Amino acid sequence: MLSKGVKYMLLSTLFFSLMQVCVKLVPHIPATEVIVFRSVISLVMSYAFLRRASVSVWGNNRKWLLARGAFGAVALVLFFNTLQNIPLATAATVQYMSPIFTTILGIFVVKERVKPWQWVFFLLSFAGILVIEGVETNVDTFYLWIGVLSSVFTGVAYTIVRKLNTKEHPLVIIFYFPLVTLPVVGVYSLFHWVQPEGWDWAILLLVGILTQLGQYYMTLSYQAEEISKVANLTYIGIVYALLFGYFMFGEVFDIWTYTGMALVLVGVILNVRYKNRLMKKAAAARAAVPVEKAGK
Repeated sequence: MLSKGVKYMLLSTLFFSLMQVCVKLVPHIPATEVIVFRSVISLVMSYAFLRRASVSVWGNNRKWLLARGAFGAVALVLFFNTLQNIPLATAATVQYMSPIFTTILGIFVVKERVKPWQWVFFLLSFAGILVIEGVETNVDTFYLWIGVLSSVFTGVAYTIVRKLNTKEHPLVIIFYFPLVTLPVVGVYSLFHWVQPEGWDWAILLLVGILTQLGQYYMTLSYQAEEISKVANLTYIGIVYALLFGYFMFGEVFDIWTYTGMALVLVGVILNVRYKNRLMKKAAAARAAVPVEKAGK
């Protein structure tokens, strides 16, 4: 029997994967315009939840909240452009590199140390990117590296979230994302607007709804279960991406491309598991100190 936390994370990953499918279904709509629809829906829903919870929407650390929103906005624009221009599974795989950059940036922002083994895992993931670049003829190299850059900005945004973790309500952090994103992409879209037609409206609406559902169930998962037990489940998203890519967009890869994807994911997952183990050891060491002092 699956626990609630696991069920919630599986649902979250499915909703995020379906959101990516929706973005790919409207390649004729500029990525910035897709983000406008996503941001409006997310802003309204986040505001409603905050009001219901009687939490101030403005938060306490506005400088960092604005920075998180700005870096998240750039990451989203780059990622949506990547989704629309390279195979779904490849774009999803590259996006999963963000924990690597979160760890590296943690050296400077939250003063964490990176162990030698973690650098080995990072190199493993980058080797996977180089394999994909070298063998996958369906992948535009420019957009592949745009995807990598997107995961860098996502890593910065996640690092700021970690810094704000105990200082802000999670819904406030979510609220600032569309609050900052909307004015930037909104103004740009006014001058590059492409009129949606027919089913485009429904798909664009789904982008926002599915994103909010993904965030909602991810939050429930982290509240119901230890992060270390459910975080790795997000990588099931690559399975969703491969299946959706094959059945909906006819995406087929050769063995070397699958090998490259595997290298990226193995490197990321090993890093996350290794980091969780270090955190557990540190927590156990801290818990043992009072016992030793009491014995004296």
